[in-house]
Amino acid sequence: MAAQPDAQPPRPAGDPATLEEQIEQLQARVRQAEERRRALIHIMGDLNKSNRQLGDHRKAMLHILKDSHESNLRLGDSRKAMIHIMGDLRETTQEMERREHELRDKQEQLVQAGKLATLGELTTGVAHELNNPLNNIGLYVGNVIDRIHLGELESERVLADLEKAMEQVRKATEIISHLRTFGRAAPITLEAVDVDEVIERSLSLMHEQLRLRAIEVELDLYPGELVVLGNPIQLEQIFINLLTNARDALEEAPRKVVRIASSHEGDRIRICVSDTGPGIPPAIAPRIFDPFFTTKEVGAGTGLGLSITYSIVKEHGGEISLVEKDGYGATFQVELPIGGDIEIEDLKP
Repeated sequence: MAAQPDAQPPRPAGDPATLEEQIEQLQARVRQAEERRRALIHIMGDLNKSNRQLGDHRKAMLHILKDSHESNLRLGDSRKAMIHIMGDLRETTQEMERREHELRDKQEQLVQAGKLATLGELTTGVAHELNNPLNNIGLYVGNVIDRIHLGELESERVLADLEKAMEQVRKATEIISHLRTFGRAAPITLEAVDVDEVIERSLSLMHEQLRLRAIEVELDLYPGELVVLGNPIQLEQIFINLLTNARDALEEAPRKVVRIASSHEGDRIRICVSDTGPGIPPAIAPRIFDPFFTTKEVGAGTGLGLSITYSIVKEHGGEISLVEKDGYGATFQVELPIGGDIEIEDLKP
């Protein structure tokens, strides 16, 4: 039977460990301590890094807070400045509205002055226009008086003469009423207006002046209705001013003709007033619509006619221009929007 190696007897409980075991245990503890030290160093490094980041964040936050405070200060200054600007803007707006109101009043006074000046020029012609119906009234009434004196009261003839006299009274009344309406300073009202009818009424006022100067009038009016939304008296003043301008231009012309043509193109109405006068020199053409500009001698004209005409056309949403035609006198072209295409609010003065 083989011999068994000597076995070490088990260490009794409570015996101290051998030196080697103690050394191994100590080394294990040292390694654990080293690992813990390294972990602690790593943790401290992370903590320091976190502290640095926190410091950076704190600085950034302080900077942001500082910027925010400065922004709030600037915002407060901007708010104060805005309040001041709004106050100035409100005052400026009120001043502009006041000046616009004053300008509108002056413009209305200017238009009224132009109308009165035109009436003054029309007085002679209107006197001739009234002479005819007055003379006829006197003739018919005189016939009735003569028959009464002669005892020849034939009711049919007397009635016929009195009816003719009344017809002439109505004609004279119509002329006077037209003049009063044209010259009256009345509130501007807007209505549907047939432009061709306005042209014909303007010609009725200017007829005697044109006839006395041997000026021929040629009409080429649109066969249909040309309706605009506007003020009939102001529109009438446009054409009276243009006719007056043509009348003066033809004073020394060898051939005296005024031509008025109206047409309908798209959503616009076009009216051209032409004359066979000498035309307007290019040097003064840009100034013809300026207020008080005139080439006439002092006392011979106000220089308001074309300026007022321009203003009225603009108020009606239209355009007026001088069409240059060498050797063919002057042609003024007026364009107005058709009545249905403009807003009443845009036309109120």
